[in-house]
Amino acid sequence: MQQSILTTVALPAALALIMFGLGLSLTLRDFADVAAQPKAVVIALVAQVLILPAVCFGLVVVFDLEPLLAVGMMLLAASPGGTTANLYSHLFGGDVALNVTLTAVNSVLAAFTLPLVVNLSIGHFVEGGGELGLQADKVLQVFALVLIPVVIGMLVRAWKRSFADRADKPVRIASAVVLAAVIVGAIVQERERLLDHLASVGLVAVLFSAISLTIGYWLPRLFRVGRRQAIASGMEIGIHNSTLAITIALSPTLLNNSTMSIPPAVYGVLMFGTTLVFGYAVRGSSRSGPVSPEKG
Repeated sequence: MQQSILTTVALPAALALIMFGLGLSLTLRDFADVAAQPKAVVIALVAQVLILPAVCFGLVVVFDLEPLLAVGMMLLAASPGGTTANLYSHLFGGDVALNVTLTAVNSVLAAFTLPLVVNLSIGHFVEGGGELGLQADKVLQVFALVLIPVVIGMLVRAWKRSFADRADKPVRIASAVVLAAVIVGAIVQERERLLDHLASVGLVAVLFSAISLTIGYWLPRLFRVGRRQAIASGMEIGIHNSTLAITIALSPTLLNNSTMSIPPAVYGVLMFGTTLVFGYAVRGSSRSGPVSPEKG
């Protein structure tokens, strides 16, 4: 019963609330704002879509994770950022407007790229695992999971902006609470196997989190993007939507594989520590010199 409630009710409801809350903060102009900061947006999206899956692949190969756990890590790597990135960006001096833009564009892209990464990973790691993949009908379900609540939230904001503004903070708080509950629920449900795999998965999850944050910040800086935009990019690229990954892994109509949910569940707990360390590090470095504007 616990598994049925978690996979059929709690997880989809939690994800819908989180994505709806994202939609409440978005307008069509946020997508148009890509043109205002093209360098920062393009660099961050290249890191998210191409570099991080490659980094994650390297980690799971080097640490020789068992096949289903490896796919779970790749599922996490393909998941977009979320509203938590906006909060951390605000706390540590990032450009939150850029976070909103990146989250909007990244969520749309993920509806297409996530199924591709998952299917390629299953084909590589799981022998005879074709039945585990995300075929056309399941891809449509992922598309709906990611985008429909966002669109509804955007429509609510367009229809009644004052209501959306009032609802934004309560929904963010509720989303954070629900996110924590979902991660705890997934961990409790898989606690026996989680303990068996904690050492290997935990190390890979921490390394992936730290590398994601580092690439997200320093790659834009390498291309002379301003510090505030780089902090925003670091948070957006470094904080993956573990709720989406867990939902896709556990959903009876999608992957329906509890082992694949273990890496994102472990990551969902451990990434808070690495993100706080990263945030204090970049905030401390920003005090050692002026914050440069974005160039070019």
